[in-house]
Amino acid sequence: MFIATSLLFGLLLSPCAEAGGRASFNLVDATAAYRRQACPDYKDYSARRHPPYTTGRYQLPFQRPAPECRLFKSEAVEAKIAEITEKMADVDLARLFENCFPNTLDTTVRWHKPSTDPTEAQSFIVTGDINAQWLRDSTNQLKQYQSLAKSDPALQNLLLGAINTQASFVLESPYCNAFQPPAASKLDPTSNGQADSVHPAYDPNVVFECKYEIDSLASFLSLSDQYYASTGDASFITPKWLSAVQTVLDVIEEQSVGTFGDSGEPNDMTYTFQRQTNIGTETLNLGGIGNPLASNTSLVRSSFRPSDDACILQFFIPGNAFLSVELGRAAALLRKTKKSPDLAATLQKKSDDIKAAVWKYGVTEHPVWGKVFAYEVDGYGSHILMDDANLPSLLALPLLGFVEISDPVYQATRKMVLSRYGNPYYLVGPAFRGIGGPHIGITNAWPLSMLVQAMTTDDDDEIVAAVEAVLKISAREGLIHESVNVERATDYTRPWFAWANSVFAQTILDLAERKPELIFGNNARLNSAATVKEKPEGKSA
Repeated sequence: MFIATSLLFGLLLSPCAEAGGRASFNLVDATAAYRRQACPDYKDYSARRHPPYTTGRYQLPFQRPAPECRLFKSEAVEAKIAEITEKMADVDLARLFENCFPNTLDTTVRWHKPSTDPTEAQSFIVTGDINAQWLRDSTNQLKQYQSLAKSDPALQNLLLGAINTQASFVLESPYCNAFQPPAASKLDPTSNGQADSVHPAYDPNVVFECKYEIDSLASFLSLSDQYYASTGDASFITPKWLSAVQTVLDVIEEQSVGTFGDSGEPNDMTYTFQRQTNIGTETLNLGGIGNPLASNTSLVRSSFRPSDDACILQFFIPGNAFLSVELGRAAALLRKTKKSPDLAATLQKKSDDIKAAVWKYGVTEHPVWGKVFAYEVDGYGSHILMDDANLPSLLALPLLGFVEISDPVYQATRKMVLSRYGNPYYLVGPAFRGIGGPHIGITNAWPLSMLVQAMTTDDDDEIVAAVEAVLKISAREGLIHESVNVERATDYTRPWFAWANSVFAQTILDLAERKPELIFGNNARLNSAATVKEKPEGKSA
């Protein structure tokens, strides 16, 4: 008690600079800082169940941090939680949404610098239990808040800050996927514990990991497009942002070059990556350049997948599809805002070229399913038929905006990747089933894949089965895991994985729009007859 009181007393007397050099203290701020010091590490907190529990089948715990420990608060988000959970028929499903929807704001906003100057706002959003910001993860983590930004200025400023911070990262090291806290945050960088040899070289005080993935660059464009589509605010289109977009184009040009030149001599591949490891998916062969790629395809090389595993054939089709969509959206944004027409034209041309190349090189004939999208190709005719749970994926092509759900090639691809006879990483067991990937191994499926499955079908039975499966294997900890052993649901990876929590929230919001009868009302199919409706927990906590 004496230690705690002394800490508070020290915080109260801690001087802060004011005009004229006077020292003062703020009782409210000091008390908040003291309380924050007492907050548990959410990595440990998320692995344990916390009351009160629901009255439903699974007795889900309440996993939000105490209000004093939440890193960012939004009235619009709290109102949306109340709106959705009040209408949901199943108290367990409602609790899972209540835990997951705000998880990014509650636990991963490690630093935010608000500003009325749109060029000065900054936001550092970690992926969860790893203290680094992935471009891809952070874009997906924030996606479910975009539609609320216009009604919540503080939330809008957080999103604007995220765009600015991502633009800085892209300008600093465009080939890298994960980044350290910005220097202005005063947060210490952390080591990823690896011995990597990478070209172009990077500053480890800025970069956490430098695996080149085209979906990272597409995610930067996507965050900006989502923000503009929701708010109509184009203040992020600054010289700095335009320079970051041009940098994306520069990387695309560099990585559209095949392995060999016209005379057969090896080209300079610009990016190389080698890691000292005994795991094959963690490094690139052939001196760090990876397997050869054909020239003049218009496809863009990606050394690594969204799982951060090395590509086998580096024309990664879901990533190219995603990139083509986001380049086109960036072009449309610039045209609509009458900014940089030359850049808009270049973006549109590159979008069209990549899209045509995906259809030309990325579609192959399967002996069972007919014309399907390949996961990876090399432009020489070789292809990899599989899918990985991480986004972008073949299963998620409609969510990316590349095809309609009804597209016949997509439908054939969907059947293939959701079959253990067509996708080596579609895993089935007594506890769970779904798409996994080599990142964890051949025993673990990822709930992400089941959520994407639910969002890419109009079949009520398929939706109900997918969401029920995720609810069941997430019930104990009340959060969405990275992966789950299909034989034993208690064997999982990562209790705290904010990206997965966000995708669950996005799935519920999608159903609320497309299929409200499945989750709302007494006749909802996603409902246990044994449950008794309770008020959403946490409002008075």
